[in-house]
Amino acid sequence: MRKIKQGDEVMIIAGKDKGRRGRITRVIPERDRVVVENANMVKKHKRANPQANDAGGIIEKEMPIHRSNVAIYNPNTGEPDRVGIRVADDGTKERFFKSDNNLID
Repeated sequence: MRKIKQGDEVMIIAGKDKGRRGRITRVIPERDRVVVENANMVKKHKRANPQANDAGGIIEKEMPIHRSNVAIYNPNTGEPDRVGIRVADDGTKERFFKSDNNLID
C-alpha cells in the first residue's frame, strides 16, 4: 500500500512551490515522483506539426516532483502531516494521519 495516492490532497514542503496545496494527478512509482496540479509549472517550447494539425508555441505544463517534497494535507489541523499504515481488525490495511490517528480514506 502506498502512503500517497492519486487524488490525495498534498502540500508541497520543499522547492520553489513550497506551501502550495493541490491534488495529485499522477504517480510515477518507478521514479518516486508525483505530479501535483498547478504546481512545478514549466514553459515548454512545442514545435508545430502541420500534418497532425498541431499549432506550435509555448505551453505551460506540470512537471513531476519527488515524493519526499510533498506531504499529505490534514484538513483537521490545516497542516501537512505524515502517513502511517496499520492493519485493521478485519485484516485490511488502512492509512492514517500520524498526528491525530484519524483515517485518511
